[in-house]
Amino acid sequence: MRNWKDLKSARAGQGYVASDDLAVALQLALSLGRPLLLEGAAGVGKTEIARAVSMVRETRLLRLQCYEGLDAAQAIYEWNYQRQLLTIRAAAESGETGKTVEDRIFSREFLLERPLLAAITQDVAPVLLIDEIDRADEEFEAYLLEILSDYQVSIPELGTITATTRPVVILTSNGTRDLSDALRRRCLYTYVPYPDRAAEVAILKARCPQVEARLADQIVGFVQKLRQEPLEKTPGVAEMLDFAAALMGLGIADLTDDPAVLHATLTTLLKTQGDQAQITPEVAGRIAGKAA
Repeated sequence: MRNWKDLKSARAGQGYVASDDLAVALQLALSLGRPLLLEGAAGVGKTEIARAVSMVRETRLLRLQCYEGLDAAQAIYEWNYQRQLLTIRAAAESGETGKTVEDRIFSREFLLERPLLAAITQDVAPVLLIDEIDRADEEFEAYLLEILSDYQVSIPELGTITATTRPVVILTSNGTRDLSDALRRRCLYTYVPYPDRAAEVAILKARCPQVEARLADQIVGFVQKLRQEPLEKTPGVAEMLDFAAALMGLGIADLTDDPAVLHATLTTLLKTQGDQAQITPEVAGRIAGKAA
């Protein structure tokens, strides 16, 4: 892409409506070859950004989903122990032992590449999504530093594997814990808020082009008003799209037509018992009345 406006237009063609700030941040990350850290509440579309970038660039998306206890074996590499054992047994039966067998079983042939290693060994630079990095332990961030600094992985049995190509790296965080300064220094940063009304309507129309303009405006207005309620789990953009699909599937043309049906469709937006109990049919009707 020549500039951030071209990137923004291309991403819109993939069904993702990006703000100017986000488009500029992505363009800088691509042009400077730096990882991009996206922070924001769950459901604002951070993961979709990486998917859209991979589609725009027509390249592979490699995703590492982070969680507590994630270690190098799941994230970087591990040895194919079962295949190694079978090879050792076959070698023993044929009378082969010693360093020859050891060198064979600790070769690239027996190496299982996990997302971080796979990302630097592709012939065509992929998009590497490190999703919800704040869910991983602080120790795991240390594993990332070598890759994000030098794009290489050290394997004791093989030595250092350097990048064949340099991946586009996008990290996401929901802000559940503070990330280390060392990790933040290696990344460009942008905060991703919930989209404003115009942007969310554009997202809905891009994903559901058959939705009527008035209903689209009502849906987005309703969801944005709902987000102002004291909920345990605030509905994100994906839930808004599910809500729209449910209404259209039921043939609802106006949110105020049938309060009972409207309330029934809130199962797409409200994901805890407490939130569903709080948003009664009366509350839903009040919100719908203000949504237009």
